[in-house]
Amino acid sequence: MDNRKRVIVDFKKLTPEVLRLLVEEYPDGYDDRDIIGFKNAAGEKVECVEVLTEDTKYLVKISSKLEKTMANYDEDDYEDFDDDDPTAVVDPDAMPEEDED
Repeated sequence: MDNRKRVIVDFKKLTPEVLRLLVEEYPDGYDDRDIIGFKNAAGEKVECVEVLTEDTKYLVKISSKLEKTMANYDEDDYEDFDDDDPTAVVDPDAMPEEDED
């Protein structure tokens, strides 16, 4: 029996540690076979991808924000934050676009 703590993580609560684990686990992104679907307490369908640590099983809710953040991941962006800081990972849609000349 798996005695890991189970944590469901929404993008708003994503920490640098969990983001790093996601990128390590799914370096080329995730696909349909990686997705875990279930209904939450409100009866809504939720789709997640799973990452594991020694003591925790994280189910990270899938969203377009998560996909963009994983695709643009750079570990250096988080070096000034604690691994468990939920304010470190910012909404990619709220960031200004960089001009490519």
